[in-house]
Amino acid sequence: MSEFKIQMPKLGESVQEATITKWFVKEGDRIEEDEPLFEVATDKVDSEIPSPVDGIIKKIVHPLNALVPVGEIVVIITIDDDDDEPKDKPEEKAATSEPEKSSVQEQKAVKETVQISESVKVTEQKPSVESTETKSTRFYSPLVLSIANSEQVSLAELETVKGSGLNDRVQKKDILSYIEDRKKGKVSKPVQSTEIPNKETVSPPKVSVSHGLNDQIIEMDRVRKIIADHMVMSKQVSPHVTAVVEADVTNLVLWRTRVKDEFLAKYGEKITYMPVFTEAVARAITEYPLLNSSVDGYKIIMHKDVNIAIAVAKPDGNLVVPVIKNAEQKNLVGLTKNLNQLAEAARKNKLTVEDYQGGTFTITNFGSFRNLIGTPIINQPQVAILATGSIEKKPAVMETPTGDAIVVRHKMFLSLSYDHRIIDGALGGAFLRRIADILEEFNINREV
Repeated sequence: MSEFKIQMPKLGESVQEATITKWFVKEGDRIEEDEPLFEVATDKVDSEIPSPVDGIIKKIVHPLNALVPVGEIVVIITIDDDDDEPKDKPEEKAATSEPEKSSVQEQKAVKETVQISESVKVTEQKPSVESTETKSTRFYSPLVLSIANSEQVSLAELETVKGSGLNDRVQKKDILSYIEDRKKGKVSKPVQSTEIPNKETVSPPKVSVSHGLNDQIIEMDRVRKIIADHMVMSKQVSPHVTAVVEADVTNLVLWRTRVKDEFLAKYGEKITYMPVFTEAVARAITEYPLLNSSVDGYKIIMHKDVNIAIAVAKPDGNLVVPVIKNAEQKNLVGLTKNLNQLAEAARKNKLTVEDYQGGTFTITNFGSFRNLIGTPIINQPQVAILATGSIEKKPAVMETPTGDAIVVRHKMFLSLSYDHRIIDGALGGAFLRRIADILEEFNINREV
């Protein structure tokens, strides 16, 4: 009999801990692969965690409502080894099918694989290969770990493999496909990402606060605590600079007023300004790709895909940031559908883990609260965030054939906070100005 230790998975780039909100099993229960073990909640998403193996629940390490750091062991499962199976049942051997052979192969792989523990290590068998020790952010079955082990795929590489299973879990076909691509030179060894400072480092500093008898003391809930830590961490990690421009979006306002009913009738979607802002940002990023980066120590990771995260307010007052993947490849209709779907899922608490992952740039809309301007905090590990203010009618001076004239125009402020470690004022200012120019040049006669 061998043991398999299940860790608290990483449920987002900035998530460092999660609360166990429900147990589906108890000690002594038999569990099958992909059956739910427990449910966790973070500031971003609630998710069921499935079992990566068949076995019996030996020990539940953390009770209900426990706040567990990512990578810490949550439950231990006892796995039946093939050596423990009776060997004197010829009728069973005769009935063995290909799926059963595969199951035996996976059970054998358990013996050859280092168990997932607090510090997961994929141990290389060949002395020429440097071993890698790091914390896992996903579940891996014994078979997947065995294949990775034999093919000298480090855990850092395994973390980059896109999974096709439940909750992005890597399956046998995924790791084999990755290995084949690596042999053909289609993939390269990933750069180790910078660790987010631990909780003691990023927790809000304690200051002495006096209070009177009539003052109300409110304990932060779990979500607010995590948001507080993340905001402090971002300020500690990135030297923030904020630039501001005012954009004349009269053409955009007039266009939306003209086509919103037609757009709804044709596509079944309400058109807001946010899809246009997203389109403008994606276009500007393709011209200024350094804004679509992350910083890893003294290395700059320039992301190929433009995955734009959009801040969405939930009914409970908290803010979530789902991601529009490959925004640069989508037209206005596609962006509108994607945005509306994410916003609706956020309001109903139906967002999945995948909806939050992979963001490379963030937009937050202060204008939805009738605010003119703001200085947003960067969403780590990104290097920039754009805030869009409220659109208001303002008097403006325009040149006419007969001279200058004061006219009414629709204007808004755009503010960009960026990481001054890699983005200087000239680049940040040029990028922000380009977004404003794209919005000001919006074609008022654009077809829907």
